[in-house]
Amino acid sequence: MRRLPPLTAIEAFVHVARLGSVKLAADELALSSPALSRRVQALERFIGKPLFERRHQALRLNDDGERLLALLSGALDTLSDAVEQMSGAVEVLRLRLGVLPLFAIQRLMPRMGDLHDQHPELHLDFDTAHHGLGRLGEGIDVAIVLDHAIDPAFYARRLDRNRIYAIAGRALIDRTPITDPSQLAQHTALIHRDMPDTFANWMHAAGVPDVEPVAIDRFDSGTLMLEAAAQGLGVAFMLESHFETARDDRLVPLFDMAVDSTYSHWFVCRPRMLQQRPVKLFHDWLVKALDAPAE
Repeated sequence: MRRLPPLTAIEAFVHVARLGSVKLAADELALSSPALSRRVQALERFIGKPLFERRHQALRLNDDGERLLALLSGALDTLSDAVEQMSGAVEVLRLRLGVLPLFAIQRLMPRMGDLHDQHPELHLDFDTAHHGLGRLGEGIDVAIVLDHAIDPAFYARRLDRNRIYAIAGRALIDRTPITDPSQLAQHTALIHRDMPDTFANWMHAAGVPDVEPVAIDRFDSGTLMLEAAAQGLGVAFMLESHFETARDDRLVPLFDMAVDSTYSHWFVCRPRMLQQRPVKLFHDWLVKALDAPAE
């Protein structure tokens, strides 16, 4: 049998490749950064070629590194499964998920019990900060984002299709009834920063594209938007799923009218991350749990 590199060197390589940072990988493996760097360098010496492009404090896989990671991933899963079967121990798989707070509250949390029942070994670390896709591979493994479309450099799976509602609080319409879309010129529009076109799209579909609201207040939290609408602070332009899942008796959709939205929630990761077992398990469970539309 051909001599193999130390498994510790392979483990170090995989962690750095996944995280894109020696420091983050060292923290995860409980090593010092110099010790982890030495393990990666030992693997590069064994193979006889560099595996990363070194850019200041970050490391990015080069073509040889990408190829090696793809070749190793399946073998590592097989090795892990073999050890687990022999030891009888339950492996803990961890996934770092970037997700919008409202999606997490409305769509994920009610289903987390099912995920735990199906995959008790899978544990999620939630990151609800709004970093978009910028931290994929550098702090988070997977992101659930809201957008028109996703850069084809990423793997993306659409999770839903939506319509836009104009949502007001009962307190507001009891005080000032709104019976015609042109009356929205007398109110504040509440808009999510991740969906800046919702107001214009809805007004255009309503046949009043030139109507301007008193003001436009922008939010980076759908939860806060719903509460602002419930408190009568303005009319929120949000997705149908946001309203229906909220089940808040203080809120009502206006004009019995919904407009097709170009925004969807997407599961997004770097293509190579789908080869990682935690990502694959979560992806497959999520698509089924949400009954995601076929593309």
